[in-house]
Amino acid sequence: MEDRFSQQLKKGVLELLVMELLCDKPSYGYELLVQLREKSDGRFLLKEGTLYPILYRLEDEGLIEAKWIQGEGRNMPKKIYEATPKGIEEHRRRRELWLGFRSCVDGFLAGGKEND
Repeated sequence: MEDRFSQQLKKGVLELLVMELLCDKPSYGYELLVQLREKSDGRFLLKEGTLYPILYRLEDEGLIEAKWIQGEGRNMPKKIYEATPKGIEEHRRRRELWLGFRSCVDGFLAGGKEND
């Protein structure tokens, strides 16, 4: 079981990671879950109940759009999510904020170790 600190860290970056994946290529929900798990070496092992509210919120904000397409060799259609131009631009902005934040925290922690 994860501790609260670890959970809060993950919660804070999930939208950023989902947008990173969707700016790379359109994907459906299950595919996003697999990519998050694989690219994070299992650290982002999400349930659908965690991912879909994020997707709905991003869609409501106009950062992604969803469309139904016919599944390959299946009768069931799939809902594919794709970053909008507005979403791509907003993701760039948020990514720069994250990189600056990460750099600040890394520097702070490195400086803290040197002063011990």
